[in-house]
Amino acid sequence: MTAWLERLNDGRNVWYGTEKVEHLASHHAFKGTVATIEKLLTLSNEALYIEGRHASFHIPKNIEQLQKKQHAYEIWVDETFGMMSRLSEYSREIETGWYANRRQIATYIPHFEEKIIRRYNDSKEHELLSTAAAQDLQRKRSQSAVEVASGQLRIVKKTEEGVIVRGAKTIATAAPYVDEYIISSFHPRSAEQKSLANIFLIPANLAGLQIISRASFASDDKVNQPLSARFDEMDAVLLFEDVLIPWEYVLVHEDPEAAWKLQQDPVAGALSQHQTVVRLVRKLTAVAALANRLASEADITSFLHVQNELATLFSQIEVIKALLQTAQQTGQLINGVYLPNKQYLATARNLGTTYYPKAIEIIQKLSASGLLQTPATLELFDVHPEWHSYFEGASLNGYDRTLLNKVAWDLVGSQLGARHELYERFYSGDPVRTYANYYKQHTKKEAWQQFATSIL
Repeated sequence: MTAWLERLNDGRNVWYGTEKVEHLASHHAFKGTVATIEKLLTLSNEALYIEGRHASFHIPKNIEQLQKKQHAYEIWVDETFGMMSRLSEYSREIETGWYANRRQIATYIPHFEEKIIRRYNDSKEHELLSTAAAQDLQRKRSQSAVEVASGQLRIVKKTEEGVIVRGAKTIATAAPYVDEYIISSFHPRSAEQKSLANIFLIPANLAGLQIISRASFASDDKVNQPLSARFDEMDAVLLFEDVLIPWEYVLVHEDPEAAWKLQQDPVAGALSQHQTVVRLVRKLTAVAALANRLASEADITSFLHVQNELATLFSQIEVIKALLQTAQQTGQLINGVYLPNKQYLATARNLGTTYYPKAIEIIQKLSASGLLQTPATLELFDVHPEWHSYFEGASLNGYDRTLLNKVAWDLVGSQLGARHELYERFYSGDPVRTYANYYKQHTKKEAWQQFATSIL
């Protein structure tokens, strides 16, 4: 048993419906994912570690070290078919970035350096798992945040021990399983919203904190629902009802300018976005491999329109892979940290919001009614082995082709599959906003000057 598995019983308040879950490792909604995380944490692969610690805690000094981090992330992504996107690498990288840039941040946040040193060292020493929650619950979205502030996480009182907060944060993916949460605001706050302008780094078992889980998409059937049985990482709302957050966990309080600068820290942003693009490449690769095998077993790869669809999938991979490699190659050493080029990472992340849904659509089109002709259980072939021939593919027997189809259905037709398509569309925020920000930040003037010099 790992130390992490023992920490799951640290007194955290995890709710599933009306039930307060006492043992996640044995609860039907969580046990499959717990087993998956435990397996990942016990992988004996040296590539996952740099200087004795998990790669996500490493501060890269050159491109070679950044590429080592990339390789470590690829290992975890490939182990989970890309279905578990919040295995802590992303939020660990935020914490690592803040630590690496602590002296610069301390110029506008007093006492930040000493706090982040303690938090980072504790996380690295115990290899704590973490996640981030920066969004407010959806409530009357046509109104301003000031008008609906009653449900948003805010400070209601300050004491010698810390701040007392009330409200909620979402969407805390993997919240039931991890050890700590980064609590912040996804959007800047105004002076009138200073009570909302806070950043906390808190333990999962903070007294009074309630973790409200969504409905589980997990399954006990590892054979017939191979993805849902292993990779439902769970999403949750974090509910604070007059919860005391000790000062040691308070990085920013009631300071809109400092909170937004820390949220947008360039070191934390580049390192965490690097991980998300690595994950995107490997996930698109897994989806393309599945689509190609489905088409091969249906013996349709000789058709021109099928080749066109499959080419689209492989083109997606190469585009994101090229952006990742370019981001690394054009990176810069800033304050002693080698950072990938955020412009190329942002391009990849924006494209990913449309690439993944397109990839799922292609699998649906290539599979067509084949996914609806799949027997309910693979055990059918144990009872009736003579029926293999009815369900076999170009190279697979009936059992194996049915298993292939079940993996595909779990990806594109199950509750878990629907959740992932939604996640990939919105995990980095509203695509409309992210594309608009991309436009605002792009070097349009330089492009025009180059054109004008060459043509006009």
